[in-house]
Amino acid sequence: MSFVRTVRMRVPAGTAKPGPAIGQALGPLGINMMEFCKKFNEETKHIVQNTPMPCELTAYTDRSFTFKLSTPQTTWMLKRCAGVEKGGSRAGHEYCGKVGLKALYEIAKVKNAEDHSVLLPLESVCKSVRATALSMGLEIVDDRESLKQKGGGL
Repeated sequence: MSFVRTVRMRVPAGTAKPGPAIGQALGPLGINMMEFCKKFNEETKHIVQNTPMPCELTAYTDRSFTFKLSTPQTTWMLKRCAGVEKGGSRAGHEYCGKVGLKALYEIAKVKNAEDHSVLLPLESVCKSVRATALSMGLEIVDDRESLKQKGGGL
């Protein structure tokens, strides 16, 4: 069993099905699409359906494969928290939505669990998520006071 190639794809969680998008990536490698879809759906069944999951698939000469999942893109999570379809056209000048500090913190915790950022301090990941939100034209609101009144907190 030797290495053939690595392919990166973005597949919706829990709803992967053989089709043109997956077929174009896996067909040239000789990988059975149904087998991949079953394994992928099983691996992502605990995640909200249709969440775009970045997946890195490694193919081998005996037509076997392994895949590794990453967390969804930061921009996707921010758009979902803010309830917007797309970011603003003039970031820094006009806002297209709002996102709270608690949401930024929760996204940073999810992103900090990834292999490449596990050694970074959570504060650095929070700053990165905040910068992404600002570059998308999202206004960041301080919702810590409302959390304290509800009995929660950061």
